[in-house]
Formats: sequence, C-alpha cells, structure tokens
Amino acid sequence: MPTVDDILEHIGEFHLFQKQTFFLLALLSGAFTPIYVGIVFLGFTPNHRCWSPGVAELSQRCGWSLAEEMNYTVPGLGSADEASFLSQCMQYEVDWNQSTLGCVDPLSSLAANRSHLPLSPCQHGWVYDTPGSSIVTEFNLVCAHSWMLDLFQSVVNVGFFIGAVGIGYLADRFGRKFCLLVTILINATSGVLMAVSPNYAWMLVFRFLQGLVSKAGWLIGYILITEFVGLGYRRTVGICYQVAFTVGLLILAGVAYALPHWRWLQFAVTLPNFCFLLYFWCIPESPRWLISQNKNAKAMKIIKHIAKKNGKPMPVSFQSLRADEDAGEKLNPSFLDLVRTPQIRKHTLILMYNWFTSSVLYQGLIMHMGLAGGNIYLDFFYSALVEFPAAFLIILTIDRVGRRYPWAVSNMVAGAACLASVFIPDDLQWLKITIACMGRMGITMAYEMVCLVNAELYPTYIRNLGVLVCSSMCDIGGIITPFLVYRLTDIWLEFPLVVFAVVGLVAGGLVLLLPETKGKALPETIEDAENMQRPRKKEREENLPPRQESRSSAKLKRKSVVSAGPEAELFPHHKPTPPNHTYPWTSSAGSCSPPTQFIALMCQTLLPARVFHLTLLSAVPGKWPLLDWICFFTFTFLYLVSCSTMTSNQHTQRSCGSG
Repeated sequence: MPTVDDILEHIGEFHLFQKQTFFLLALLSGAFTPIYVGIVFLGFTPNHRCWSPGVAELSQRCGWSLAEEMNYTVPGLGSADEASFLSQCMQYEVDWNQSTLGCVDPLSSLAANRSHLPLSPCQHGWVYDTPGSSIVTEFNLVCAHSWMLDLFQSVVNVGFFIGAVGIGYLADRFGRKFCLLVTILINATSGVLMAVSPNYAWMLVFRFLQGLVSKAGWLIGYILITEFVGLGYRRTVGICYQVAFTVGLLILAGVAYALPHWRWLQFAVTLPNFCFLLYFWCIPESPRWLISQNKNAKAMKIIKHIAKKNGKPMPVSFQSLRADEDAGEKLNPSFLDLVRTPQIRKHTLILMYNWFTSSVLYQGLIMHMGLAGGNIYLDFFYSALVEFPAAFLIILTIDRVGRRYPWAVSNMVAGAACLASVFIPDDLQWLKITIACMGRMGITMAYEMVCLVNAELYPTYIRNLGVLVCSSMCDIGGIITPFLVYRLTDIWLEFPLVVFAVVGLVAGGLVLLLPETKGKALPETIEDAENMQRPRKKEREENLPPRQESRSSAKLKRKSVVSAGPEAELFPHHKPTPPNHTYPWTSSAGSCSPPTQFIALMCQTLLPARVFHLTLLSAVPGKWPLLDWICFFTFTFLYLVSCSTMTSNQHTQRSCGSG
C-alpha cells in the first residue's frame, strides 16, 4: 500500500493547499506568544512607593514637586539594594497631620537623623510610577505579595504541563482537528474572561485554563502542518512555523506599547483567537491520522481534495487504499507505547531531557543577559530579533548537514557560551553581551530543532502524544529555572552558568545517540520507528558478495527468535531486531571498538555511582541538598539512557565482551 509521502509526491508536497494551510496555522503560532511570554507586559512591575493620605495632603499644602515629596517622605533613597526595599515597601511611622511639621524638611523637627525614625510596612497601598497599568499595579502584587506574581506565571506552566500530556493523548485518540478547535474555543473564552476578572483569584483560574489548552493547541498545529506537507518541505515549514512565533514576539511588543493598560492588552491579543474557529471549514483532518485509525475512506477523500486544490491529477494506482474491513485492529495510543520498545524508549528519554535543557537555558540566558537600556519594549524587541539568525542557520545547514549534528552543536555552543561567560571580567561588558547573544542563538536553534526532530521520530498514531509528552518537560524546566538562577547565586554568583553549561553540553552529547532523520519518511508504525537506524546496515548487506550475504542472512535467521525477545509477543507483526545492529559505540562490522566499548562500560558503571555527587557534597559543605538532587537526577537520567540503548541489542554486548 502506498504511503502518504508517496501520494504527496504526485499530488503536490507544498502547493496551494499546503501553503494556505501553513499560513492559517502560522497565525495560530503567532497568537500563542502573548500567553507564553505575555507576563513581561501583563505583570510589569514599575517603580513604586508607599502611599499615605497625610503625605498627599501635606504635599498639596506645601506645593512640593514629586522630587521634593520623595526626598522628604520616602525612606532609603540614594542607597543600594536594601534601600530599594525600604523605599518601595516601607514608610516612616509618622503622623503627617500634626501641625509641627513644616514644609522644608519636615522630619528634621522629629529627629536629627532620619535613620532613627521608626519604619512600618505600607498601610494604605502604593503609588506606581507608570502611565499604564498591569496586574501588579491593579492587585498590588509587590513587597509581601510579590510571590503572587510568581504564582501567576507558575500556574500557566502547570497548565502547559497538564494540557500537553492530557490533550496530546486526546489528539491522538480523537483526531487533530477536533482537539485543535476545542483548544481554540477554550483559549479564547478564558482569555476574555481573564480580561474582565474582578479579582486576583478569578484571574488565576482563567490564566490556568489558558495554559491548559494554548500550548497543546500550538503543538497540534505544528503536528498538522508537518503531516500535510511532503518529505522535502517538512523541515522548512516546521522551522517557519516557529519563526511565526518570533514574529508574534515583535508584534506583541508593538501592541503592548500602543496599549499600556493590561486589560485592553489582554482583550487585543485574545479576541483574534475567535477567528480561528473558522478553521472548521478551512483545515481538514490529517489523512495520516485517519489511516492510522483505519479510516481509509475518509483519508482518501481528503487526499483527493488536496489533489484537486493543488490542480494535480490522482494517479490511477493511488485511487484506492486498503478497505476498512480488510484492515487490522485499530491502534489506540498509549503512554506505554513511548517506552515499550527499546529504540522509542531511548528516543523518549533523550527528547525529554533536551526539551528540559532548551527551556532552562533559554530562560536562564535571558535572566543573565541584562540588555542595555531601560525601555522594556525595546529590550523585548531586540531580544526577539536574535532568534531570526538562528532560524536562518537551521535552514542553511539542515539539508546540507542533517538534523543531528547542527542540533548537537547548537546545544554545545549554548553550553560553551555559559561556561565562557564565567571567565569574562565585568569590565568587558560588551564581550559578555556578545557571548550571551551567541548562547541565546544556540539555544534558540536547539529549541527549534527539538520540536522538528521530535515529530520525526515517532510513528503516526503516537506522534502527537510523543511530542506533547516530551515537550511537557520544558514546562518543568520553566518552573524550576528561577530557582536555579536565584538560589544557586547564594552559593556562587556564576554557579547558575556553570550548571547551564553542564546541562547544555550533556544535551549535545545525547543528541548524537539519536538517528539522523534527514531524507527519511515519517515512520508510520512502531516497526518503522524501531528500524530508523538500520537502512545503512541493510544497504551494506545488499552490497556483500553472494556467499557473505547468504551467511549473514542465515545467521540473522538463526538468531531472530532470540533477538525478538518478549517484544514479539506484544508486537507479533514486527520483524525481529537484527542482532548485529550498529550502535554509536560499535564499529561498522557490528562489533565494539575498544575506545567506544570503554565508554559504554563507563555509562553502566560510573555514571550511576554515588562517587560523583558525594565529591560535590564534600566540596561545598552546607549546601548538600541542592547539589545532591541535581547530581542524582542528572546521572540517573544518563544511566537510564545508556541502559535503554545498550539493552536494545544484547547480542552486540556479547560480541563486545568476547572481543
């Protein structure tokens, strides 16, 4: 039976239908920006000070200017960090209505030194130095209540995490189009309700609902466009779909500048989502998903619609697919399918770690960058511009080099940039900013690459589930990144950069264990996904002399039962795993070379050992809980990856041991 990629080669891989669909879904990608990073403007915290009715009355009676009022009545002005807290969150415990206070330095009559005057927290609210408004200024999320702003952003990430897993399963079970439309409706409705929320609690509820569906909808759109286009255009539309998100960053900066009041801004960025409900008539269901659900008649109807829209005739040999009644049992996605078989299990673990890494480094580098200038709109705009060269480099290298090596290098560049920043002196600020921009560009490339490759490593019926489950780790990274940045600085100011460097370099190394997907069709079944690293071996066998080929085939037949293992009972339609499958640590003949054999042995012995984190514990006494957990999870993850990869071919290990 021909695959969807075979049919698209004849009816158009990226013609009128695909271009229209991409444009519509790119709008959806850009509309996701205000939810993902809108906290920058919705939760903007301006300079503020305590408001006192007595100070306001005295200032009006004396005719003070703003500078004079602050100089006479605000504590802690002109000092450093502690003064910032005093001037914003504390006030003099003084009765400003007493008649003994004059208009020139009124506190001098009460104490020769103002530092001797008692202070108290703000009692009557705050005055904010901003012409607009934000949720901070409206609900007073400052000083003792500043944690509520962190909760506002954490709730979104919790929604991202739950929605990515739950809605990802529903999209693979009930279809891409249905779940996309449901997420659009809930996102638009909850966004409008958030804009009219009467208090902080209701605003938090509606923000959680937006997080629950918005990221899942964005990823479903990504899955849809990659399943509609042909093999030759899949990577381009995947990258451009993410570039649309960057364009959304630029537009958001302009809209926020024009609408400095958060409720109007929330209305402006939410109302266009209702227009996306028209996609019910514009975007069909994915034919790949329909085929995976044995709905071949519906899939063929959509394929014929694509051919008609593209002005291409359907080849006679592709006029019909296998009938529904002749199809096997319909495949329903399961979370166990992501870890059931060895290769997919390895892919899942590595992809989850890389999603986590991308989120931690992306947000962490922004926190350390410190862009010049105090204009929040320009800073946001400039930081978004850095992402365009990253997309250009991906498009430039991905067809010439492939996916795996640019992805690994981008992670390593980001990690190396973090490490280099540690050794750059503070007086070379321009060099620090340059290195930070290189790191931002590298991790942006890694972020776009992980989204592209993630969809290419899973079979159709669990592709959406695989992408959303793996990408949920980026939400975990988004939650803990502030902790890594602000808590680790208590140990050492540059310690977060060291952690980012290690995490990025490890991610780059793990990427090299994944198969190259350049020029390969999307896997349709679990068997296709398991065999993604085997075509090169098959080609070598076909080029062997007849006698050698027959020996190899006979050897494979003799060991097929052993190599299949317990998976043959779970997946009886699968081909057995070749015993001499080539792994990163094996030579071209299938046997282990001494250096790579040593590396594989290290992965199974030293990595999970407690020696590593015990050494760190003794190096930094008093800070052991944090280092203990970081080290434990890092090396446990590496241990699982190594075990997953090595146990997927026990015969290769035996050949290594026997020399």
